[in-house]
Amino acid sequence: MYDFTSMEDVRKVEAEMSWEERDKPVTLYQRLKQTADTFGPRPAVSYQITSGPTDKKETLTWNQLHDSSVQAANLFRSLGVGEDDVVAYLLPNANETLYTLMGGAIAGIVNPINPLLDAEQVGAILRETGAKVLVTLKSFPKTEVAQLAAEAVKLAPNVKTVLEIDLNRYLGFPKNLIVPLIRPKNPVSHHAPVLNFNAELAKQNKTLDFADSKEDRVAAYFHTGGTTGMPKVAQHKYSGIMYNGWLGANLLFTEEDVIICPLPLFHVFAVHVIFMAVLTSGSHVVFPTPAGYRGDGVFDNFWKLVERYKVSFVITVPTAIAALMQRPMDADVSSLKIAFSGSAPLPVELYNRFEKATGVTIVEGYGLTEATCLVSCNPPGGNKKVGSVGVPFPYSDVKILNSDADGVILEECETDVVGEICVSNPGVFTGNTYTEEAKNKGLFAGEKYLRTGDLGRIDEDGYLWITGRAKDLIIRGGHNIDPAEIEEALAGHEAVAFVGAIGQPDAFAGELPCAYVELIGGAEVTVEELMAFAKKHVHERAAHPKHIEILDELPKTAVGKVFKPDLRRSAITRVYNAALAEAGHAAEVVEVLEDKKRGLVARLRAMGDVDFEAVNHTLGNFTRPFEWMD
Repeated sequence: MYDFTSMEDVRKVEAEMSWEERDKPVTLYQRLKQTADTFGPRPAVSYQITSGPTDKKETLTWNQLHDSSVQAANLFRSLGVGEDDVVAYLLPNANETLYTLMGGAIAGIVNPINPLLDAEQVGAILRETGAKVLVTLKSFPKTEVAQLAAEAVKLAPNVKTVLEIDLNRYLGFPKNLIVPLIRPKNPVSHHAPVLNFNAELAKQNKTLDFADSKEDRVAAYFHTGGTTGMPKVAQHKYSGIMYNGWLGANLLFTEEDVIICPLPLFHVFAVHVIFMAVLTSGSHVVFPTPAGYRGDGVFDNFWKLVERYKVSFVITVPTAIAALMQRPMDADVSSLKIAFSGSAPLPVELYNRFEKATGVTIVEGYGLTEATCLVSCNPPGGNKKVGSVGVPFPYSDVKILNSDADGVILEECETDVVGEICVSNPGVFTGNTYTEEAKNKGLFAGEKYLRTGDLGRIDEDGYLWITGRAKDLIIRGGHNIDPAEIEEALAGHEAVAFVGAIGQPDAFAGELPCAYVELIGGAEVTVEELMAFAKKHVHERAAHPKHIEILDELPKTAVGKVFKPDLRRSAITRVYNAALAEAGHAAEVVEVLEDKKRGLVARLRAMGDVDFEAVNHTLGNFTRPFEWMD
């Protein structure tokens, strides 16, 4: 385990030897076998389908996880999956999800898919990746994943086999007797044969029936958001996956640690950052409920689950932290060391409240699907600059650059000067980040550095600060939403001329989608009608706008494009003033200015007697900065 307290420690690790010189497995199977050989009888994964602190659980040892993952790999090979073929899965969290993840990446290329998408989006991903096999749920109460999968397979003729997992085996008596009686029917039919995953798994050997890959290769496809008809699909190589696991095992976790991770196994955070680090370190990870933090009772029982498993690391996101702060600390959480937060910016006030309530520090990090994931984090044992995303990890070369559309570097920004965050590390598949070649054009600065689309700066201590987004995504609770989907849907209304969709500040989700609309001359429509129209035509529920405002004219650039910074200023002013009024503060936002270091900053004016500390608490729940006018 290396010290990780500052940039000086990072440089020491890098000076010890190059990444290429480090002794590490080439393939995922090699990694799995090494861990099973070293930590075989130790607990690897615990899963419980319901959230109660004494509810039935299933714990796998590393030997058991190895055997089931190998059986899954053999199963997929028996179904015609070679190294270049794709096994997709549309699943909630379960132990079988891990078998599929590991087996799919050992036998071929694994492609996790978000089950919160709609059938058209899932079908588009299945076609884009050319998936041969889809692993999904057998029809089960309170979820429509099986029905979604069936609709999607109808749209993807390339899928040759569907394997179904029945979650009923996780339920205790008498619930396991009731499910067959109330199991929803799945009336959708498609072309692919449907097999029982666990029954087929049991037929397979627990040693590989085929030769493992000889060298580094693409082993995973992860889609980015999936909010448009043809999502971008990022390619992840074994080497990038190994890098993420190596970081966690050498900077964070040991075999003695227990990590609770109520995040979905279709996302890089749970898969590469957490599970691959657990796999590399031999530690123990807990996945509570199929839906993680969305599961029934998870927030209410969370601290008792920490006590049950003697958790040392909490893996979370800002929305979950906000929800946990509304629950009492009703358990012994003395085992906790650190909470790791990612996927979206963390408000300062939320950071302070969590630390005060738990005595545990939050480590905020930064990563992205296109880089396999990890880029930087606040050092667990060093100075944590709240609001920053910390220092780059060892072997992560982060630069702040300005480049042209083709990726030609125009300048490298000096300390504290804002530009585009660009990354080169072992997780970046230079030149081939996306499956679709055209989408890689202009994606790399100087033919080396992945252009993240995030705007930021690096301070004098080497800490990275994100100040905005060049690529205009809305991040709702860590979920990426493409504003184009909202804009295209609303533009289809006969009364609408122009639309600008942005993320408005939200104290819980970080951002919520909102839209500003300009109508065709003489047209009339109400906000309520536009809301109903958006709900019908915006496919993804998370992308439904929470606020629509009709303007006489949208702000535009000289070439007629909607000028979104002005819309963001308007949204910050409206949301912050509403929060101030609701809390009874005699203050208001009078302007929002662009600051070179901090991005958009709300400027406040006192309108009477003001409790400045109380205002700090109110607005500290948002991620955008504010200041008082003189």
